[in-house]
Amino acid sequence: MTSSRPPHISSHSVLDLPAPDPQLSPYTGLTRAHWEAVADQLLLALRPHATEEFSQLRPPGRPSRSGDDSDGLEGFARSFLIAASLQHGRGGADPHGHAEHYARGIAAGVDPHSAHPWPRPSTLPQSKVEACSVALGLDLTREWIWDRFEETTRQQVIAWFREVIGTRYPDNNWVWFRLIVLTFLRSVDDSFADGEDAAALRTDLTHDLRVHESCVDQAGWFTDGPERSVDHYNTWAFAVLPTLWLRMRGIEDLARDGLVTAMDEDRHRSRLALFVRDALGLVGADGSPLVQGRSLVYRLAAAGPFWSAALAGLADGPAPEVGPGTLRRAASGELAHFLRHGVPDEQGLLTLGWHHAFPDMAQNYSGPGSPYWACKGFLGLALPAEHPVWTATEQPLPVEEGDEIVSLPTPGWLVSRTREDGIVRVINHGTDHGLPGVLGADAPLYARWAYSTATCPAMRGPSSEVPVDSTVALVHPGLGWSHRAGFDRLAVRTAPLAGIDHAEQVGIGISRQLCHWVGGDADASQYGEAGAGGVTHGAVLTVASIVRGASEVRVVRAEQATEHPVALAGWPLSGQEEVQERQIADRAEVTLSALRSTVRGMRGTWSSAVEQARDVSPLGPVFAVPHLETAPLDAGDVVAAQVVLSGHGAEVPAAPDLSLKEDGTWVLRWADGATLQVDPQECSHRR
Repeated sequence: MTSSRPPHISSHSVLDLPAPDPQLSPYTGLTRAHWEAVADQLLLALRPHATEEFSQLRPPGRPSRSGDDSDGLEGFARSFLIAASLQHGRGGADPHGHAEHYARGIAAGVDPHSAHPWPRPSTLPQSKVEACSVALGLDLTREWIWDRFEETTRQQVIAWFREVIGTRYPDNNWVWFRLIVLTFLRSVDDSFADGEDAAALRTDLTHDLRVHESCVDQAGWFTDGPERSVDHYNTWAFAVLPTLWLRMRGIEDLARDGLVTAMDEDRHRSRLALFVRDALGLVGADGSPLVQGRSLVYRLAAAGPFWSAALAGLADGPAPEVGPGTLRRAASGELAHFLRHGVPDEQGLLTLGWHHAFPDMAQNYSGPGSPYWACKGFLGLALPAEHPVWTATEQPLPVEEGDEIVSLPTPGWLVSRTREDGIVRVINHGTDHGLPGVLGADAPLYARWAYSTATCPAMRGPSSEVPVDSTVALVHPGLGWSHRAGFDRLAVRTAPLAGIDHAEQVGIGISRQLCHWVGGDADASQYGEAGAGGVTHGAVLTVASIVRGASEVRVVRAEQATEHPVALAGWPLSGQEEVQERQIADRAEVTLSALRSTVRGMRGTWSSAVEQARDVSPLGPVFAVPHLETAPLDAGDVVAAQVVLSGHGAEVPAAPDLSLKEDGTWVLRWADGATLQVDPQECSHRR
């Protein structure tokens, strides 16, 4: 066990929680009783915000672009999946009467003559998304809700769901929203087997499964469509919905129709087994998920793959593929993390934010009900209390077992885990929500140089539009720091160190960026699309990361004369207290919230600075990031710096010596005798 692990939660400002159980759950103290208590109280806190017939749940908050009725459906559908998981796992027991409320709400929602009917899937795209949660909830509670509906209500539900058939869905994770609905329809109406709707259902289902397969990448990872869009959707969509789909009652009907085979289950199960092992390694010792990608306001949805692995049977038997105690450790760690930071809020609600309300981190499609996609994080409640994932003793996360560097080929990340401070870092040479050569603005949650479980880029103000944290850029006197989106990935791999008497891997990432500035209405805060004002080109830089422990050596080579100075920004820190900063010539360091961010020049002539801002990060009102800057470079010039994120009590590791051989190879030598040679021209694993 690590000293970086926070103490067990014994109380919450709003929620009534059971006492911690340090025997069953030595890492988090949380048990199934805690999960049930949180789920019940989240649902009860929503009731005062229901419309009169309970068809919509409208908690307060910034509305989405889709309008109040859409937002109300969102709040209903997503929270319904929490209620359904609870009732299913309790074997029908429903002490708080959730089923009665949601059954009444469904009947009113699908009735076009009710006071607050649901928007139709044929007219509002967001309804297609929410239909998935409604279908999953009805499948989980079939004998307690669906089977007790009057026939009129059943036919109105079928008619509402039927509108997804034959309509356009984006070629990304959205196809799962229809696959789930189609499967429910097949299970409740035989006309979808051999009636007039059968051919259309078959066409859509076949198309959607083909789109899903087009998103498949390596080792259980997916890309969300054709772009380099890797984020938590690998968690709450691709790693979860196939498992829930294969558990639906309609799967047996689709199998009889020849649309699903045993190979489908094997394929999804094997991908999930691979992915969940990587996902476990991306959770910090404090339970924080990686702060990267859009829709982070879903928060606990990041725990979805851990429960999904248990639902898929990966934690069953005497020799489970994934340890049930490790799965619960990860999921409960994430729940504990948010509880510890005041989630839910003082009204018992999930807000648009992270630790607290912070609407600027939400996408424009998100409304007040959107955070209840956290329902994916409560799916473990659908398993009975006697399941191994609930009865096994918690086991440590990968970050708690030792330091490690791994490479993840699909996102193009080098992952650094350090046991002493419990931080997981990713150095990003592969993800920008774009395509190689397509120049756009750097979306803060996609195109930054690095992400971690302890830091977050600026999400508000000028720093969210012009990258000044965790990046390498050229500094234009009028346009500011340049963007890197559209870069070419050259290499992301690990390599053994030489010269030491033990086996140790370091990470090597190399990418090449055409530095550029984006004018006009660049929407960097969303996805990084270039604005109407066009793009101004700068010079091309090849940038490499050599990662050992908490330390990254960042090497920059100018492929052309740069004209403008080269800047390098370190890790951004956010928190509540005052920043401590130190600048000494070519070194800048900031300390905040028990974390230290350091940048130190290694090669070239650097000057240092510290950027500070207020209220730009969801992790706290204070924001600071250390900078280095060097004069314009000639073609072929090489400069380098050390970049470190560590716990405040940890010693900043010494930087290695860096030398260049005549053939262009870089040679690094550490004080302990370890050596490494890197060829910056290598193009293995190029994407």
